[in-house]
Amino acid sequence: MSRLLDQVLIMLGREPQKGGAISERAQRVHELKRLTNKEELKAMREKVHAEKIYTHKWRNRRWIALIVANLLFVVSYHFDVQLLEGALTASRFVGFHLIDLNSALQVMLAHKHIIVNLVIGTATIFVGWLLLGGRTFCSWVCPYHLLAEFAEKLHLKLAANKLVSDQNINRWLRTVFWAIFALLAAATGYTVYEAISPTGILSRALIYGPGLALLWVLALLVFEVFFVRRAWCRYACPIGLTYGVVGIFSPLRVKYRLDPCLHEGDCRKVCLVPHVLDTVIKGRATDTEVPIGPDCTRCGLCVDACPTGALTFDVKGLSKLL
Repeated sequence: MSRLLDQVLIMLGREPQKGGAISERAQRVHELKRLTNKEELKAMREKVHAEKIYTHKWRNRRWIALIVANLLFVVSYHFDVQLLEGALTASRFVGFHLIDLNSALQVMLAHKHIIVNLVIGTATIFVGWLLLGGRTFCSWVCPYHLLAEFAEKLHLKLAANKLVSDQNINRWLRTVFWAIFALLAAATGYTVYEAISPTGILSRALIYGPGLALLWVLALLVFEVFFVRRAWCRYACPIGLTYGVVGIFSPLRVKYRLDPCLHEGDCRKVCLVPHVLDTVIKGRATDTEVPIGPDCTRCGLCVDACPTGALTFDVKGLSKLL
């Protein structure tokens, strides 16, 4: 329970804490790694990097899934297929109502009235993302995430040439924004966040055509390129926090194994939310197998980047049955 509470607090904005109870088996592994000669460790890292074949397997799968999911809306609307009607915020899939959890919360707070279809659509989405891991939505479905990935690549190139520098922002800010938008909805009777949500704006633009609201999305991307890497997803978006809460008890997660890890740090370099990978830092892991926390987007970038296979996708309880 203490570990779960710690993961929730980290998701809300607290920085990962050093120390904590470390299991005996993890202590033995840590001790063996401390005894490893630095030159020997360096040679091991070079060897695994030389043998590693970088395929971007999970990234490519994720991009395909994200593009297909959003194109389903476009095709259904333009060809009147009536397979998937609406947009990401609210839709119907072959007659089943599907409503984004954060959007549903905003509507209920704004109108102070619960509609039956709203409950049904919300429950369907809740169960689906509970099984898949809440923030999986962010990296596998959200169209802004894909654009932000390309903006991030440009930011990193500029940073490598010392043309820009990344500014760190307190992660509690996302929780503050979540509370502000909830209070605004309740106080004004209007879903304020939906008017500026880049996820909703892009989804509607793809389906119904572009509008002036895309200038706001462009401004966010420019800000991320020149000032703060992944600013919206890391420090502002309430959707990510809502789905993170849903994913607390999700069986699907990324699992870290201490034994094969060489602590070279490639995984943290590519991670959208590197605070969830604090456990991979040398000496930090509290056990030989550690599930990554609910703020993880399950994007698979760390799994692709890890040269030793220390990070893998895992279904809770299933690995013990195999």
